[in-house]
Parts: sequence; C-alpha cells; structure tokens
Amino acid sequence: MTNEEKAKYAEMSKIIKAMSHPTRLFIVDKLKQGEYCVQELTEMVESDISTVSRHLSQLKKAGIVYDKRVKNNVYYSLRCPCIGNFYTCVNNIIEIQENDIRKLIISN
Repeated sequence: MTNEEKAKYAEMSKIIKAMSHPTRLFIVDKLKQGEYCVQELTEMVESDISTVSRHLSQLKKAGIVYDKRVKNNVYYSLRCPCIGNFYTCVNNIIEIQENDIRKLIISN
C-alpha cells in the first residue's frame, strides 16, 4: 500500500468511525431530511443537550455535518447529502443477512 493509499484509507476510516454510534447514525439520518437545530435533535434523540452536542461535534470534526448560527440557535446540515447512499448500502447488507438466515431456517 502506498503512502497516498494509506492516507486515503485513514481519512475514510475517520469518517466511518465518526458514524459508528447509533445516536450519530440517527442524527445523520434525520439530517438527510433537512436542517435541524441542536434543540430539535436533542428532543428527537431523547437525550441531554450536552450529549447531543458531543455527537454533533464528532460528526463535524469528521466533515460529515456543518453548522450555522442563527441568533441563539445552532443549525446543523449535511455537508454531503450522498451519505444516504451509505445508508442504502448498509440496509441492503442487513437485508441480505436476514434473507440468508431465513433460508437456513427454512432448509432445516
């Protein structure tokens, strides 16, 4: 593996690690629908604002989301909406696994 490839895969790993928490996956999934402020996301997640802010900070640090301040509110959006393709792929893998399990059960 070349140094350029190592750097590329290290960056990819950083992004995937930032996504590797159920709450962050939920937040990104909601942001696919549009922009939300921290308070709205906190209500949806049903957690405290400091926890949601830490999750958003991780996503921002990885370059997945960006924020903008409007008066006293901070709104978050996806930097690259194509992240939805990742969700589609993961859901396809889950479906394949479930089908494999069904086939095993039926054949036994």
